[in-house]
Amino acid sequence: MFFKKIFIRSFEVGLLFRRGEFVGLLGEGRHWFFDPLGRVSIDVVSQRAPWLTHEKLDVIVKSGALEGRAVVVDLKDYQRGLVWVDGRFSHVLPPGQFAYWTKFRDVRVEVIDARRVRFEHADLPVILKSTLVGQALDVLSVEAGQQGVLFQDGEIVAVLSPGRYAFWKNIATIKLVAVDVRETMLDISGQEIMTADKVTLRVNGVVTYRVTDVRQALGVADDFRQALYREAQHALRAMIGTRELDPFLADKESVVRELEQLVRPRAAQLGLEVVSFGIRDVILPGEMKDLMNKVTEAKKAAEANLIVRREETAAIRSQSNTAKLLQDNPTLMRLRELEVLEKIASTGKLNIVLGEKGLAERVINML
Repeated sequence: MFFKKIFIRSFEVGLLFRRGEFVGLLGEGRHWFFDPLGRVSIDVVSQRAPWLTHEKLDVIVKSGALEGRAVVVDLKDYQRGLVWVDGRFSHVLPPGQFAYWTKFRDVRVEVIDARRVRFEHADLPVILKSTLVGQALDVLSVEAGQQGVLFQDGEIVAVLSPGRYAFWKNIATIKLVAVDVRETMLDISGQEIMTADKVTLRVNGVVTYRVTDVRQALGVADDFRQALYREAQHALRAMIGTRELDPFLADKESVVRELEQLVRPRAAQLGLEVVSFGIRDVILPGEMKDLMNKVTEAKKAAEANLIVRREETAAIRSQSNTAKLLQDNPTLMRLRELEVLEKIASTGKLNIVLGEKGLAERVINML
């Protein structure tokens, strides 16, 4: 009853403690201890699960008993460890002391300096597939057609292309803002604008733009899209407000060109490029629509009357020329008479008696 027996199998190790102090490791086999006062304790651990976890790991490591039998790492606050077991990624280690048995498993611990907040690694896709990696890393993505602006502790530190990125937690405050760099349309709708001749219009415009400098776009204004909207709105009001209604409606293209020239310098300051500025709709008040319809109707009626008068004048001129030609040429006059009589004959019965002085003077009977 005063002896303690312990059996350790081939894949196990015994951690021997006496009076709470670590004494050493026990290998494979059967071990007997004379312990009448209960001062001996043995913790048996498996080497097949390589991670050695124990509340007194620091004492065990300090004794030197693990040398040659385990990989021991002591990670500082700014360090992280990547654990590879049998060539496969296992998990990420936070700061602290860790030990891994190497008898049955090939264990490699890669120490990383986390002060470089962005984590880059040749095997990053494999590492990110680990289920526990989210405890140590923040994983952020930039989609196709975007650029990501990386803020570290409130400052812009990098511009990232499309892809997945990982950042160490609890090192710095990280924020990734994704900016769409494709062509984008911005509606400038419902603008009530008074022209120089006091006509109130409702104008809808559209600005097509793209972001050319994402750092500048996020650094100059808190909302570059809203800033561009305000700039386009002011330019539209300023341009139409100096023009009368009729010249504006007659030459909207020149107005659009001038609008682009006004907006582009300010857009460049925001890190944007204006591709085009268009006026989509011009909506007139109801009474102005009726008035313009009447003006248009009157113009069209006048144009139609002018065309009729021109045609009548041309017909009279043609008849006058024909009469002069027939008067000067009796033979043509006779031929003309025959053509008329032929038309009459086609519609009824016609008896004709010809004399020596001409056909027209000898018409005796016409039915």
